[in-house]
Amino acid sequence: MTTELRRLRNYIDGEFRDAADGRTIEVTNPATGEVYATSPLSGQADVDAAMEAAAAAFPAWRDTTPSERQRVLLKIADAFEERAEELIAAEVENTGKPVALTASEEIPPMVDQIRFFAGAARLLEGRSAGEYMEGMTSIVRREPVGVCAQVAPWNYPMMMAVWKFAPALAAGNTVVLKPSDTTPASTVLMAEIIGAIVPKGVFNVVCGDRDTGRAMVEHPTPAMASITGSVRAGMQVAESAAKDVKRVHLELGGKAPVVVFEDTDIAKAVEDISGAGFFNAGQDCTAATRVLVHESIHDEFVAALAKAASETKTGQPDDEDVLYGPLNNANQLKQVAGFVDRLPAHAKVEAGGHRVGDKGYFYAPTVVSGLKQDDEIIQNEVFGPVITVQSFTDEAQALEYANGVEYALASSVWTKDHARAMRMSKALDFGCVWINTHIPLVAEMPHGGFKKSGYGKDLSAYGFEDYTRIKHVMTSLG
Repeated sequence: MTTELRRLRNYIDGEFRDAADGRTIEVTNPATGEVYATSPLSGQADVDAAMEAAAAAFPAWRDTTPSERQRVLLKIADAFEERAEELIAAEVENTGKPVALTASEEIPPMVDQIRFFAGAARLLEGRSAGEYMEGMTSIVRREPVGVCAQVAPWNYPMMMAVWKFAPALAAGNTVVLKPSDTTPASTVLMAEIIGAIVPKGVFNVVCGDRDTGRAMVEHPTPAMASITGSVRAGMQVAESAAKDVKRVHLELGGKAPVVVFEDTDIAKAVEDISGAGFFNAGQDCTAATRVLVHESIHDEFVAALAKAASETKTGQPDDEDVLYGPLNNANQLKQVAGFVDRLPAHAKVEAGGHRVGDKGYFYAPTVVSGLKQDDEIIQNEVFGPVITVQSFTDEAQALEYANGVEYALASSVWTKDHARAMRMSKALDFGCVWINTHIPLVAEMPHGGFKKSGYGKDLSAYGFEDYTRIKHVMTSLG
């Protein structure tokens, strides 16, 4: 007996559509390894149609008042809450994540973030009007940039979609959003929910592969391209956008250092760090993957971390006793396993280091010690449930190791010494520094990195301002 696959469709100009040429991609549930749906493999005609719809809708949406946009976003947040079970089901099928954690750790912050940007819609502030030249009054206007081409990743398909569309719509822009080719289901459901609330053309979803994303970025209509993805993808987007001087917003990879000093409460640090390293199968740009421990407590810390890893469980979405589900796809499983398989002789696998089962793409919680700063697994993003541990002798060496990678998204410091924590937070070259914690995010605070982790901010008023442009208006008083 053959089970009929679900058919996902693009959402363009207020209606669901197949790809113009009928092409599709198979979508696999990573917890089972089985295909459960087909998704459009959108081409140039589909991208053209979505951009045309977004451009046509922009003038009217731009001219809505902030309070009107606020009301729309609040309706979207309410609708997401009301249909939370459907969103969770779609996301779990997308990603294989645990049902309970998706319900508790993703839906509430998503809804809160939409409501935050609903409030931000009414705070399009500029400098106060003033006479900076005799007989002339100057004012500053903040305006939406226009059509935004947005590409979301597969690690948090729902939440990253929110991070993109919520500030864009709040500022008065229209959106063409592409989910990852491996995780389109929840975004298509979002289109159904949002489409019932916003005017047609304001929010559009185009499914497809990297060529679809490239066509969106290269299209002449968008004023801005925003992507969350790999460094390679970000570099390609920046290069493509440069040809017609588009604005670019990039949230790329991470390799977060977790600096643990000798005065740290080891038991608490291990509990928090292991959770922040293994959560979502380590598929998080801010994951606590690269632990640096003072030499005086190194062995004790490694033993405790390895024990925590051995007690951490991965498994099927409906198992309430698991911390994380599978890696997102077969290629990602191969990549993560490859890092461990290629470890140098001086490295030691303290826990894990192997695939779990033969169904789906599960990988064991893994701890690796004995590593050197120039090792591949230290320098490159694994994006899996693998925590590395290095030893340092003093604060200067800790900083050298921590800053000695090409990524600069997030970091954390673990110490009871307030002055040392302040010195480290100043010297760590990362967009976020947590002290005695790792991974909490709030809508009011910015998220974004430096160096090859990209530029631009998500969340916060800073993220909202990224979706606006500034205009100076001067008028004669004569």
